[in-house]
Amino acid sequence: AHVFYYSTEPICNRRLRVRKEAKDILDGINEPVVVVSVVGLYRTGKSYLMNRLAGQQSGFALGSTIESKTKGIWMWCVPHPNKEGHTLVLLDTEGLGDVAKGDSKNDGWIFCLAVLLSSTLVYNSRGTIDNTAVEKLHYVVELAEQIKIRSTEAADDEEEGEDSEFVRFFPSFIWVVRDFTLELEIDGKKKIRDYNLPRECIKRYFPSRKCFVFPFPATSHQDTTRLEILQDQDLAQQFQEFTGHFCDYMFVNSDVKRLKGGHIVTGRLKLFIYTISSGEVPCLDNAVVVLANLENQTAVQEALKVYQGGMEELKKTLPISIEKLTCEHQKFSSLAIDKFTKRSFKDEKMEYLKKLEEAVSMCYTDLLEENEMASERKCRDLLKNLSSDMNKRLQDGEYSQSGGYELYCRDRDAIVEQYRREPNKGIRAEAVLEEFLKEREPEANSILCMDNKLTENEKQMNKEKENAALLKQKLKEEEEKRIESERMMETEKVRHEDRVKQMQESFNKEKEQQQQEMDGAIESKLKEQEEMLKKGFKDEAYNLKEEIKKLKDEKEHSHGGGGIFKDYVMPFLCPLVETVPNLLMQRSMMKSLKKGLKR
Repeated sequence: AHVFYYSTEPICNRRLRVRKEAKDILDGINEPVVVVSVVGLYRTGKSYLMNRLAGQQSGFALGSTIESKTKGIWMWCVPHPNKEGHTLVLLDTEGLGDVAKGDSKNDGWIFCLAVLLSSTLVYNSRGTIDNTAVEKLHYVVELAEQIKIRSTEAADDEEEGEDSEFVRFFPSFIWVVRDFTLELEIDGKKKIRDYNLPRECIKRYFPSRKCFVFPFPATSHQDTTRLEILQDQDLAQQFQEFTGHFCDYMFVNSDVKRLKGGHIVTGRLKLFIYTISSGEVPCLDNAVVVLANLENQTAVQEALKVYQGGMEELKKTLPISIEKLTCEHQKFSSLAIDKFTKRSFKDEKMEYLKKLEEAVSMCYTDLLEENEMASERKCRDLLKNLSSDMNKRLQDGEYSQSGGYELYCRDRDAIVEQYRREPNKGIRAEAVLEEFLKEREPEANSILCMDNKLTENEKQMNKEKENAALLKQKLKEEEEKRIESERMMETEKVRHEDRVKQMQESFNKEKEQQQQEMDGAIESKLKEQEEMLKKGFKDEAYNLKEEIKKLKDEKEHSHGGGGIFKDYVMPFLCPLVETVPNLLMQRSMMKSLKKGLKR
């Protein structure tokens, strides 16, 4: 079973700063989150609804006085009751409109933050929906001043009407009316044309809107102030039914939180808090870029750990054949890229993928070097052990006697034969043997010259035979290098094909998310346009027509975004096929340089 770090009680974020407890909990969530925020005037019973959504009788603070009980934003994370593999994040906000706080700007920031963080926003009020109730929603009107979609530089020519795009990124809007006593009517004498700005903003900004009305929870007013300690049998049956319907709707219809561009959010919800608390106007584009950079940096680190972890186990078995080494390299680099693509987003120019590839290449190069060194050590130690008897005979002068060259060749050939039979010598086997034979060449020539059993002609023939044997060994070494290079090239070709496939899939997924985002916004605008036409508001419907056209044009433009993949991804991936051969060449040059320095 999976183990998640859930809070056993709500965690409060005071003064718009993330407390460490909240940060730790959010950082520990690696699955998609459904974020439900509740906002509303103070002392309207917001916390009770959040406790019920959490499946608890208590947790979020409830008070019985007119003083606002909840301060800042309180968070509670629980497993989603309906969606397996998802976390339900509940945010209970400080009550709005409390004059005792002194700073009305704080209310606007709280409301703005709740909108930015949530996938469903619950606005809680009491009594009925009338003009007064709607006027108290002036925080919605202020959103256009508190939130920007594009950066200042990018928005110079498009700032006007930018708030029409909020519908693409804003949460669903749920209005909950508590202690409902009057008919749900907004001054029937007034024409709908006279709706004030908050009404228009709710329609323009939020992709879906729904209203729930709740009766009084108990028969006496005294009981309503003690909801936290009341048992179900103390609550009115109708109130319990309405609460159950509300919770069921929220569990089924609240979507996963997504960023601008459709990227699914896990536990990283801190960015907007930092932006708002700085007193600056939050910009969705900038925020997504900053979050993308943070996520992509983490994605590189986590992906590199996957590669390093797998290859670290391989180090324990060195030396190994180049075939096995390249096979494992392909396997774990593919797993690393898969890990990266699952976590990264908006890496459109492959900046972070390139960093990952460079880091993997460095690790691979180091491992190739370590494998060669391990092979060389093993081969040298093996030849040293095998030639110990031969060295003793050489010191004792056994090869200096008549017929000594034949005896020397017999012992040397026996060493070579035993050496070749030894398994798992690694990729330096032939090269080390070639160096071994070359190092003993002067020794063999000296014994050959001193052997008076051989005629000058026989000595010359043996000399040529020695040279032929050394050349043959040299060719074996070259063949070994060629095979090594070909295997690495083949492996890199397969890796390249895997990378293209993985990145294409990742690219298509992001495009699909963007298309879904655009489709949702267009659908919302079409419904609103249909409503306006039914009610005879042709001018408003025409304005919506322009907005819809703009959204459709943007969708069509983004749908043809395959050029991004060709322009940025393919040029980046194609040169990587040559990476390993270049590394082999660099290693060869370094070895030659080291040998020259030794001499």
